[in-house]
Amino acid sequence: MLNPTKVALLQEELKTAKNPLFLYDSDADGLCSFLLLYRIHREGKGIRVTNTSKIDEQFVLKVQEINPDKIFVLDIPQIDQQFVDAVKCSIFWIDHHLPQDIKKVHYFNPRIKNPEAYVPTTRMAYQVSQNPDDLWIAAAGCLADWNMPDLIELFIEKYPSLLPVKCDLATALYKNPVGKLVKLFFFLQKGPSTEVRKSIKILSKIKSPFEIFNQETAPGKFLYKCFEKVDAKYEEVLAQAKKKITKSKIVLFTYNSNQWSFTANIANELSAINPKKVIIIAREKSGEMKCSIRAQFPIAGALEKALIGIEGYGGGHPNACGAVIKEGDWARFLENFKRELKP
Repeated sequence: MLNPTKVALLQEELKTAKNPLFLYDSDADGLCSFLLLYRIHREGKGIRVTNTSKIDEQFVLKVQEINPDKIFVLDIPQIDQQFVDAVKCSIFWIDHHLPQDIKKVHYFNPRIKNPEAYVPTTRMAYQVSQNPDDLWIAAAGCLADWNMPDLIELFIEKYPSLLPVKCDLATALYKNPVGKLVKLFFFLQKGPSTEVRKSIKILSKIKSPFEIFNQETAPGKFLYKCFEKVDAKYEEVLAQAKKKITKSKIVLFTYNSNQWSFTANIANELSAINPKKVIIIAREKSGEMKCSIRAQFPIAGALEKALIGIEGYGGGHPNACGAVIKEGDWARFLENFKRELKP
């Protein structure tokens, strides 16, 4: 969590920004973080960072086009020093991944002081926002990042129809209507970039989750139809993945790239309902296997060792990792990983 001094600093910097640029990760935590901060003053521009976990020199041109007075980087694991040196404005980086060594950046990461801290970027953004009308966005962003936030009781009090009682994460996400709200922030980011930008623009003006789910307004109805289309496809792919559950400790499901990417969502859901198994969901794209790996016990060490000598890369949190492996090395990687998992 941010201390009061850091909260006040970020509030002041947002208040005095004339043309802020928000660079945010394209998952639910990233989107919710952006919405919370943008909705404070509704100034500036947001850009979803897709297909990379790093802000590097390829973003310099975009910054020069927009010419912001301040840049807020949200839920992005890495920033290259070359990018920082090339842009001529203040950078405020709010993140919760492994801390990086960086100069000339205002860096807010709870893991610098406490390596074991797990605070979604959304939770820190809500400390800055403090708008009770946006509690639904704050709760959804935290839950989406597999975190039961300290504000959950306030959420239950305000939205009992979405979550009537406090429970564990898996029950909240997969047996309560709040799970649908969490999926919304993922699924509105699927599809052509023009459609996604339109959905996010509309979402930035939505006042309540019921405006969408009860289709109370034209914008709410539009977003619900977008969500339903993606959700139907998700349920179809999820059903295929469930067929791969056997007595084996590892559940492996692969699918091709002409479908939307659901790897993280499917991996999370299958892991929640199969706590003793390791879940590997992989999507085949451009000669690579892009996968999400989940378990209810540490797997990051096994992944790190399995990648030795393999053309690919990966990493993440102890129980939740991602990896990208060249197709030619995929079988060997799986052999390595299975071997490293054995006690």
